[in-house]
Amino acid sequence: MDEDETELRNPFPSPPSHYTKYTSHNLRLLSLFRERAPDNQDANQHQVLSDQSDVPDWPLVQLEKPRVDWILEEPEAYYEVFGDRWFVKEKIPSLAELGGNQLYPANPDEDRRPALILILRSLLVSYSSLTGALLAPPPPVTSNVPPNGSGISQNLMAAANDLRPVQARGNLELMMKRQLELRKEETKALHSKCDALEAKLINLKGSIRDTTLTQSESKDIKGADTLRPSETPGDKSLASAIQEDLLRWAEEIG
Repeated sequence: MDEDETELRNPFPSPPSHYTKYTSHNLRLLSLFRERAPDNQDANQHQVLSDQSDVPDWPLVQLEKPRVDWILEEPEAYYEVFGDRWFVKEKIPSLAELGGNQLYPANPDEDRRPALILILRSLLVSYSSLTGALLAPPPPVTSNVPPNGSGISQNLMAAANDLRPVQARGNLELMMKRQLELRKEETKALHSKCDALEAKLINLKGSIRDTTLTQSESKDIKGADTLRPSETPGDKSLASAIQEDLLRWAEEIG
């Protein structure tokens, strides 16, 4: 009773109870059993695995994966999950396959626009007739109502559903184009920012070079000003020494 109440409270069905059998030990026993008896489907697993411990009482072949190749061999391959049938290859059934009166070509490669225009016109005429019938005074309002309004609407809805892949492809193309445009804009903004930074760096280098040259020139001028007083006594002593040498040379000659 508790399990039934728990099952009712769960929004999704619980997994089957045999999922606990898929242990590493049991899977190893299954692979070993297949190695020792590859072709014998009816072999006794206790005899084949007599040297192994904890061999279960239930058949190990229950742990084998479903044969997908068997499913794919069917002309319309499908599988069932929780009572619902799912086809391996997804296919949108046409209106004719669903039992409706299909008024447009069944071949998707054929141009359906002329037929859809005619269907749309028929729907507009039917809607106009229905509106006129509703606005008309009694007697009965159903005498002028066309009987094929529902079928025309079904054709338009079915044709629109058939165009969903084309619409999805067009939306994907638009999305990719928009992403490409955004990347181009971002790249352009990055290039402009890099150009602005490069120009600023060039200006900074020029200003630093000018400042360095100005400082070096000022240092040279200051150094020249400081050296001039110290050079003057030396020049005077050198001049006096030269004069003394000249006088001494003149006396020696005379």
